[in-house]
Amino acid sequence: MKAKTNSNDEAASAKITKRFEDLGDWRGETLAHLRQLIHDADPDVVEEWKWEKPTSPGVPIWSHDGIVCTGESYKQVVKLTFARGASLKDPKKLFNSSLEGNVRRAIDLREGEKISEAAFKALFREAVAANSAVLAERAAKKK
Repeated sequence: MKAKTNSNDEAASAKITKRFEDLGDWRGETLAHLRQLIHDADPDVVEEWKWEKPTSPGVPIWSHDGIVCTGESYKQVVKLTFARGASLKDPKKLFNSSLEGNVRRAIDLREGEKISEAAFKALFREAVAANSAVLAERAAKKK
């Protein structure tokens, strides 16, 4: 499925870039690096900006046939939460947060921590495949 680019996508990408720049520290650099890995893993990924409100600046979202993951920053950690993480195989044990839930799983990175780029890309591709499978299953049920 080829991603469609429109002004909403461009606006979301610009907000994500600005958010990373505004952080101005290791968190912005880490998120920017993870963003590049996401695009390397899935060139058709769509960037979105959601949940913006007066008390929250909003959250970067990467989607392909639904939300794949969110990228958030906290004082001590950068967190990528995978929407269907609990259903994914994680042989390299990248998930290290939100492990008790039935649906989501997260990867927390602290300052100076590295992530296996190959393992992360594989995990992201698996998450995209899971989204696509759910979408196909729903379409088949509607027939």
